Amino acid sequence: MPIIQARHLTKTYAVARREITVLDNVSLTVDRDEFLVVAGSSGSGKTTLLSLLSGLDRPTTGQVILNGRDITHVDENYLAPLRNTAMGFVFQSFHLVPSLTALENVMFPAELRRDPRARHKAGELLEQVGLIQRADNLPSQLSGGEKQRVAICRALVNEPMLIFADEPTGNLDSANGRAVLDLLLDFKKKRPTTLVLVTHSPEIAALAHRVIRLRDGRLEGSHDPA
Repeated sequence: MPIIQARHLTKTYAVARREITVLDNVSLTVDRDEFLVVAGSSGSGKTTLLSLLSGLDRPTTGQVILNGRDITHVDENYLAPLRNTAMGFVFQSFHLVPSLTALENVMFPAELRRDPRARHKAGELLEQVGLIQRADNLPSQLSGGEKQRVAICRALVNEPMLIFADEPTGNLDSANGRAVLDLLLDFKKKRPTTLVLVTHSPEIAALAHRVIRLRDGRLEGSHDPA
């Protein structure tokens, strides 16, 4: 069974009495342990698709089946803990809590599930990414590359079965971008994890198991980069 099945997903918004279709009848499956890249130009619907697949948003029509369960209309009381325990999220703009230290930001998802090893696991992850000496720094005291490494540690602290990454290297220089991608792929190599990543980068797309491309909210097709 695929870990994600999306069936005829459409997302529309009402803007100034007009209906704007952001995603138009998109169907796809994501296999377990797959590295899937979602590509396309700005405004093609990539981020919207990621939001629907992860349950952060709901489609206007269509279904999302996650791990065998239809999550399209389930209550947020079910979705919120599912996202925290089974999914990790990495965004282009980091989304770190500004009042928390690097260590506290990484610990946060584990503390939500009352994991007694939250601090230990967060420290181990920061050690792995070379940031243990920055554990007590606030996000405002970190560089862009350091912030993204902290954000990835936060995404990984609960050892999720699914990682959703939306342009995780978009705000970084090439060296930091490559380091961030290596972190994600190294985690995926060590654990049975599915990675769904939105990117403009042909270099990143070339590393994926499969690439799907969106254009004007529609699925153009997919191919094996190899």
